[in-house]
Amino acid sequence: MIAGPEPEFRPRGLFRSRVSHFEFHRMSSSKQNQWIVGINAVAAAVEHDADNVREVLLEAGAKNPRILEIESDARRRDIDVRRVNQQALDGVAGGLRHQGAAARYAAAKTWDENELEGLVEAAGGKALLLVLDGVQDPHNLGACLRSAAAAGVTAVVIPKDKAVQVNATVRKTSAGAADHVPVVRVTNLSRTLRDLQKLGVWIYGLAGEATASLYAIDLRGNVALVLGGEADGLRRLTREHCDQLVTIPMPGAAAAAGVESLNVSVAAGVTLFEAVRQRVAG
Repeated sequence: MIAGPEPEFRPRGLFRSRVSHFEFHRMSSSKQNQWIVGINAVAAAVEHDADNVREVLLEAGAKNPRILEIESDARRRDIDVRRVNQQALDGVAGGLRHQGAAARYAAAKTWDENELEGLVEAAGGKALLLVLDGVQDPHNLGACLRSAAAAGVTAVVIPKDKAVQVNATVRKTSAGAADHVPVVRVTNLSRTLRDLQKLGVWIYGLAGEATASLYAIDLRGNVALVLGGEADGLRRLTREHCDQLVTIPMPGAAAAAGVESLNVSVAAGVTLFEAVRQRVAG
């Protein structure tokens, strides 16, 4: 293993001093409400964020035990429940597969960037951060959040601009993980990486042309793993603020034409669970 240098002195207030309070919304057509569809997404919203669920629509006549469970849970939490026909559900789903369940959702819990320092400190020297630099596809973000939740990450960091936000498609793809993982939206990703370094977090960026293998890096301390977007990978400024660039070895890439990289969500899973493997092994 290659151990990183000793963490730098960690002055307090790095994030709080310069960032005003943001009011964040889950993305939706109205920015005040959004329709979440799918059994897992609706069940997770009712269970973990009931205060922000305005109503639940369930398909009339559906006998699926999960549908009945959602109905019971929602009524127990004083959430309005309506049984509607399939056409009504199709209308709010916007083409997504709703599985007979939809929920009107408002102002879901999100994390301000000035809370990131507290999340890192609370991890006690074992922070594991996933930083996504410009991921555009909501299915990819949802899959990344699902892997992040399974790996027990401290937080997922995404830019406020030029990147997909946590919308209904992301929530459905994440299978409820979007309700369990702190997603921190930041104004300036490069500045955030600098501030994380001052907190003793080592920043490793994934790049196909890097020479260092992911499997030769010590990922057991405070670590941020940075992955780029689907089209261009890591942006120049993001690369420059990484402590080291690493690659996932792909022995079959040379023999398989057109397979020179992994999908960002697959790469996120591989990278996160290498960190998990190292931490479990001690």
